[in-house]
Amino acid sequence: MAVSSEPSVRQELAESLRRPFLTARWESLLLLNYECPRELLEPLVPHGTVLDPWQGTPLVSLVGFMFRDTRVAGIGFPWHRTFEEVNLRFYVLRTTPEGEARRSVVFIRELVPRWIIATIARLRYNEPYLAVPMDHHVDLNPKTGGEVSYSWRHQGTRYTLRGTAQGAMRDSAPGSEAEFITEHYWGYTRQPDGGTLEYRVAHPRWQIWELEDASFTGHSGKLYGTAFGEILTQPPRSAFLAWGSEVEVYQGRRLSDV
Repeated sequence: MAVSSEPSVRQELAESLRRPFLTARWESLLLLNYECPRELLEPLVPHGTVLDPWQGTPLVSLVGFMFRDTRVAGIGFPWHRTFEEVNLRFYVLRTTPEGEARRSVVFIRELVPRWIIATIARLRYNEPYLAVPMDHHVDLNPKTGGEVSYSWRHQGTRYTLRGTAQGAMRDSAPGSEAEFITEHYWGYTRQPDGGTLEYRVAHPRWQIWELEDASFTGHSGKLYGTAFGEILTQPPRSAFLAWGSEVEVYQGRRLSDV
């Protein structure tokens, strides 16, 4: 009589989900936030989640930051440990069968300067990564603030995301827009067959600056499409800068496996 291996398979899956797939430091996170029509985002919401608006208003965020000391499965690969990322994201919510509310992000476009990183992310998570030439400037002090910028090129066009902080960083207020934007610990991504992959991101609570001086320049329609491009040509409704921390990104799993 055959012996079912289902319990051992489940145990192996549960064990793999307790191990981070990627570890790194995310530093100097610049987040520009824009109001976005619900009808533009609804078709992008992964199955099993719902749109999560801020006080009734759906938002998209253009986020630039530094990856440092990046390791995949504990291994740091030469020339791939420190690099920039810029992503365009929005916010969804999933309620688990146990009633836990998981606020999370969904990525519309992610940019990195290393093609192998973009390829691995596309193959492993089906995340919308694109490799482009990138550079950055960071001059930041936790007590006095400073300047941060991320620049990249795509199809002959230069783009720049920049912000200036003043004074000392501080904790985001509970229930504030800054807390909503920066404190997300889950990610969801649609799969080619229509399913949804869920993964956990662990990091301590970040201290932030609220920015009065922040901007994005470049032909956004060429990179993000006409509809999102029009949104990104407007001044952001808010902008924040987070100092950052060590992070752990865990193995993804399909919602049917949860």
